[in-house]
Amino acid sequence: MKWIILILLCSTSIASANHELEDRNLSAGQILYTNNCASCHGAKLEGQPNWQSPNSDGILPAPPHDATGHTWHHDDKTLHSIIKYGLANLIDGYEGKMMGFEENLSDKDIDSVLAYIKSYWPKDKYDNQWGLGDLKKMDGD
Repeated sequence: MKWIILILLCSTSIASANHELEDRNLSAGQILYTNNCASCHGAKLEGQPNWQSPNSDGILPAPPHDATGHTWHHDDKTLHSIIKYGLANLIDGYEGKMMGFEENLSDKDIDSVLAYIKSYWPKDKYDNQWGLGDLKKMDGD
């Protein structure tokens, strides 16, 4: 009996780890993304042209959130903080246009936006990003 319970618990944790998006409202995430993020990051998550090079005012354009960008290089905790507080509040001396949305979006809203963004990533990018979260959790964060 103990083995059956252990197998069921392991199966459940693996299944939930692989299906993080199932419990998220992707429709709400899409609406929130469209209303709060798309003006800079693009309606199709494509970002602004030449996003890796500073523009004429010396500021990097908004990066894409699809697989061509670097969003998937960051764990959920970091992404959530960037959206909530903005980069200027997280990085001393940062000069950019990424404002925080703490007053406009709840934590649940931010999680829905992230789920919507992640729903566009190919499996390898999604799995890589999920692994970053697992490493953070193992490190005690």
